[in-house]
Amino acid sequence: MKPMKTRILLASLAIAGLIFTGCESDDTAPIVIENNQGGNNGGGETPEDNNIGGTMTTNLTLEIGEEYNLTEALVMTEGTTLTIPAGVVIKANPGAGVYIAIAQGATINAEGTSSNPIVLTSNVATPGAGDWGGLIVLGKAPINSVAGGDATSTSEIGGLPYGGSNAGDSSGTIRYVRVEYSGGAADASSENNGFSFYGVGNGTTVEYIQAFEGKDDGIEFFGGTVNASFISVIGSQDDSIDWTEGFSGNLTNVYVEHRVEHDKAFECDGFNTDIGNNSNPVFWSNPTVTNVTVVGRGSATGNEAIRLRAGTQGQFSNVWIQGYEEGFDLDGNTGESPTGQGVLDGDLLAADVTFTDVVLKMKNDTEFVFGESDFISGDGNGTGADYDSWNTGWTRN
Repeated sequence: MKPMKTRILLASLAIAGLIFTGCESDDTAPIVIENNQGGNNGGGETPEDNNIGGTMTTNLTLEIGEEYNLTEALVMTEGTTLTIPAGVVIKANPGAGVYIAIAQGATINAEGTSSNPIVLTSNVATPGAGDWGGLIVLGKAPINSVAGGDATSTSEIGGLPYGGSNAGDSSGTIRYVRVEYSGGAADASSENNGFSFYGVGNGTTVEYIQAFEGKDDGIEFFGGTVNASFISVIGSQDDSIDWTEGFSGNLTNVYVEHRVEHDKAFECDGFNTDIGNNSNPVFWSNPTVTNVTVVGRGSATGNEAIRLRAGTQGQFSNVWIQGYEEGFDLDGNTGESPTGQGVLDGDLLAADVTFTDVVLKMKNDTEFVFGESDFISGDGNGTGADYDSWNTGWTRN
């Protein structure tokens, strides 16, 4: 991402005017740092004009039921808290550089309700996928792209550090939050997701989240241990759920629905193949995924529902897959990406799965020898996520 021109907007308690200072730096876009000194929550800030953006060094508290305009990247720095109450709508100006990032050591308290969710969406009159960035959370939980300990990697959007040794790290609470029209691409290799969880720890609460009509992935986990439940991803144009870099959380009650443009429902990597599995000792992604419904566009349209590769492990149970040429596609080799070894060891499996309008239930491209019954048990027993029992009021269709 390119460096950014800076405009600093300071509001004084004693002076009703505004003081503007600026500095130029070649090809840069603006950052606004608003410091309204509102005295909210122990010296935090309350936006006076409902514009938000910039690098925050104090708490930022939004007002219940209000609508805000995200003018550019909003980065909450270490020690700060972003509070978003129920009913808040944040409309983002167009551009991949417009996103919300919760840095390591910062906290987000986003507490919506089923009847009054928090909505992060586009500020374009006719919104579409990729209008803006998305929500990025960075924590201090383990990742396998670094050597271990408190070593960190750097996020592809924002260039922010993530990873560490604290599996129980907390980045706060995200509950009843919908992200719409996200996924703007900063360049050919750096794309936003609806929700990006970088090394986020399991002290973080994530439940009732929806990624709707995004250009890139709906939700991606870059390592970490965070658990997430009641997940809805509809209309993502790349992968709906993506994990890599040693992710090991629990995903419970997951609904994925594909629209015309899409890739995989799940794309699951044991490590980031662009970086390598550098952990010592080596570990792989190994989440538990329970109660899953994946709805494709019919077996005649081709594609795979769930791709498992790069040595990933993981346990899937109670899964409903509908409308794909392939249900599970396992890729790897006998060297640095031993995905098939996980099947033989019982660390990669699918239990209680129902396939509807699926041509091939499992494809083995791992170089290890095993059959469908070694990976799938309880064929026909899956009932899925029971989506209709928990999606009312806060999701879009």
